[in-house]
Amino acid sequence: MEKKIRVRFAPSPTGGLHLGGVRTALFNYLFAKKHNGTFILRVEDTDQTRFVEGAEQYILDCLNWCGITPDESPEKPGAFGPYRQSERKPSYKQYADQLIEAGFAYYAFDTPEELNEKRAANANFLYGQKTRMEMRNSLTLGANEVTDLLAQNTPHVVRIKMPSDEHVSFNDMIRGHVSFDTNLVDDKVLLKADGMPTYHLAVVADDRAMEISHIFRGEEWLPSAPIHILLWKYLGWEAEMPQWAHLPLILKPDGNGKLSKRDGDRLGFPVYAMNWNDPKTGDITKGFKELGFMPEAFVNLLAMLGWNDGTDKEIFTLEELIGSFSVDRISKAGAKFDFEKAKWYNHEWIKNSSAESLQATVSSALLAAGIEVEDEKFLLKVIDTIKDRCSLLGDFVAQSAYFFTAPTTFDEAAVKPKWNLEKADFFREFASQITESATASELEEAFKTLAAEKNIKPGEVMLPLRVMLVGGKFGPGVFDIAVLLGATETKSRIENAVNIFNG
Repeated sequence: MEKKIRVRFAPSPTGGLHLGGVRTALFNYLFAKKHNGTFILRVEDTDQTRFVEGAEQYILDCLNWCGITPDESPEKPGAFGPYRQSERKPSYKQYADQLIEAGFAYYAFDTPEELNEKRAANANFLYGQKTRMEMRNSLTLGANEVTDLLAQNTPHVVRIKMPSDEHVSFNDMIRGHVSFDTNLVDDKVLLKADGMPTYHLAVVADDRAMEISHIFRGEEWLPSAPIHILLWKYLGWEAEMPQWAHLPLILKPDGNGKLSKRDGDRLGFPVYAMNWNDPKTGDITKGFKELGFMPEAFVNLLAMLGWNDGTDKEIFTLEELIGSFSVDRISKAGAKFDFEKAKWYNHEWIKNSSAESLQATVSSALLAAGIEVEDEKFLLKVIDTIKDRCSLLGDFVAQSAYFFTAPTTFDEAAVKPKWNLEKADFFREFASQITESATASELEEAFKTLAAEKNIKPGEVMLPLRVMLVGGKFGPGVFDIAVLLGATETKSRIENAVNIFNG
């Protein structure tokens, strides 16, 4: 019987959700849906010192916004719960005990002060094969002393005992054959002094308990792979071990290292999916959602960071991504993050969206800017007219405000240098010709005909007309604007501006 596909996204609730984390969730989701599998959210909250209140709900909100909702999670439990590692605490000690009994792990009683002394004496100190026999642990202490220390509840950790002179190898779905020299891997802590497991023990125990079939995680976890593979083996679960795929890093725009929040702050773009409000400091870190990205565009651009379908196609719906997704099209190399390209994706999604689908978002943005929309049908026409000019959802306010409120200030510097009474007369006469039934092309024809009759180059009066209607040098086709505003409003704006320009 074929093994059922079960994948998991396992973030720690410690702060904002980095776009690299969302991409990991996305690739897990795409793989699961492509193979009729299950996508699980497991919250890895074993490090209570780094736990941040509200971070778990924030992660769920981010995934829901992206449309990559888990099939099983803390808020939607299935048959493999609990879905928070902190609630699975009783299950981990038995595995640590099993490893110690089999000789694959040991108790370490070294105090933080003793460890700090070692690190101070040797900047490259690693607790492992070369140093473990110099330390206070169950390998160097007598059996009776160890028993007494444990009976007295002496603080201690449990460490894996890495073997000497071995190679741990596995087949990565993205990278192919990967091998590690165990002499270069230290004895990682598996169980902490507070009884909580570290990531290494918890991730293996939980992946087995939840019957995870494939593990997609970031490349930064590759050095941990030999520890996890040995734990699967040492615990007797080797036959159940999932397949591994270590995703490429998302790099800084210059390709020099992993993209961080600091890079986003420095270069002026977000790296979190949604705004993160740090409850400890009160600081708000901006996210893609609040900057004005559509969730469909955000998911689309993330999918293309390190994956393609083998064609030139760049715009994908989530359903199309599911249909096209394959692990063999994931790149081994890191993907440079380009914010201008990210905005291009958003622009394409806005441009190809219906006015109806954008209506609620634009209406809310206008209301937040103090502009109340009274005619929703008019708003739909405005959206259709200007959406090609918007890269971010917030652009709709600047690009459409003049449709609802006549400009009170004008870019006079663009008009005044070539303004004269003949042009004033031209605009008054043109205004008198505007009718409610005129189309944009008819208005343009009348405008150019009148300019020719008065020996005025159309280019000399086209810009002033735009400034009269919208206040500046921006917006869609000026005659499209006039038609949308209607004859009465267009005439009123021309007359008002002429009076101001005549000074």
